[in-house]
Amino acid sequence: MPHRLVGTTVELRVTGTLVEAFAANQRVACHALSHKRGGHTTVPEHMPASHRAHLEWTPQKLIDWGRRIGVSTAAVVSWQLEHRPHPEQGYRACLGLKRLAREYTPARLEVASARALAIRSPSFRSVDSILKCGLDRQHSLLPATTTALPDHENVLGPDYYH
Repeated sequence: MPHRLVGTTVELRVTGTLVEAFAANQRVACHALSHKRGGHTTVPEHMPASHRAHLEWTPQKLIDWGRRIGVSTAAVVSWQLEHRPHPEQGYRACLGLKRLAREYTPARLEVASARALAIRSPSFRSVDSILKCGLDRQHSLLPATTTALPDHENVLGPDYYH
């Protein structure tokens, strides 16, 4: 459906091979019927210009951009593309990561991506939050030193249970 008709009531005529859409008794779209369950087809001319710009991007082009930033950023970009029903649905998150690289620097994005992977949450929202909170500037996810338990008569060692 042409994007200019969003929110408009249209009439559809569906045959075994064709789908036609009519607005104000004018045919505004005609497509071959897809028999793929849950599938969809999109004609670039029906898309807003901003969405057509996304067609210039390919999954490989986005992954290559991530690799230029670093291994962790490439892994987050790959995750965005692999965990969607269609890779194109991950483009928006990937373009958001590109914006974060401009806003915070590529080096900080790489550290934030590594942290997001470490906490098993490589979503755009996690990376964005890590950068906003400055967590990428912390050296580790764990405290720098761990202290042993003090010796005390109430602290039972492993030999107590054998």
